[in-house]
Amino acid sequence: MARAKRRLSQHFLTDPRLLGRIADALGAGAGDTVLEIGPGPGGLTAALAERAGRLVAIEKDSELVPGLRERFPGVTILEADALETDWHALAGNRFLLAGNIPYNITSPLIDKALEPPVPARIVFLVQKEVADRVTARAGERAYGALSAGVQSVVRAERLFTIPAGAFHPRPKVDSAVLRFTPLDAPLVPNVEQPRYRRLVVGLFGFRRKQLARGLRELTGWDARAVSGVLARAGIPPDVRPEVLAPAAFADLLRVLVDAGWPAR
Repeated sequence: MARAKRRLSQHFLTDPRLLGRIADALGAGAGDTVLEIGPGPGGLTAALAERAGRLVAIEKDSELVPGLRERFPGVTILEADALETDWHALAGNRFLLAGNIPYNITSPLIDKALEPPVPARIVFLVQKEVADRVTARAGERAYGALSAGVQSVVRAERLFTIPAGAFHPRPKVDSAVLRFTPLDAPLVPNVEQPRYRRLVVGLFGFRRKQLARGLRELTGWDARAVSGVLARAGIPPDVRPEVLAPAAFADLLRVLVDAGWPAR
């Protein structure tokens, strides 16, 4: 078995049944190109290669790359950092994305995966806590900026949990399989996504404050201007950010932009 490296946050899953379920969740067929992030020793790679028409994998660990290339001669194996690689240049305009992604770079990889154009389908194995946060609904305890940000672009599903004991070495927490499917129409246009994230992250930074107060601090506007914005967006001034669904944040952003909120 390949030796996992702590500095790369590696935890390998080897159960063929579980790996097959993950590959099935992606739904790749003979006409699909799949990009795999962090194949490690190749457990998921084997399951994906059986299903996909073309498979490309990005592996950062140089010690694992020769073995992967020998084991999977029909798979394109690139030794690189996935966060610094142009995925579309590797896999084309339309591809499916999968990976047992390292715990220490989960959020940056999700952010990169949701940069437009978004892959046709994404399946990631992540910490259970992250899966809970990504799929939480407004008003739920786990709901936050990550939830609202992801759900403005894709439909997020937590499919099933994988216990810590299934991995080598054993992590401290359980994991879960996430599936993202792009929305037919994103709640926010691509060009406005950075400003949407700024709004959501900013307001959740004041999550213990009523929305009117948080919005005043975020924008620097006076109480009258903020009250007018919230009224036009149909949002009560005394609620807190965690009760706003992604669509409500999108509505609020449109009113803010119309009122002159700067892009930066």
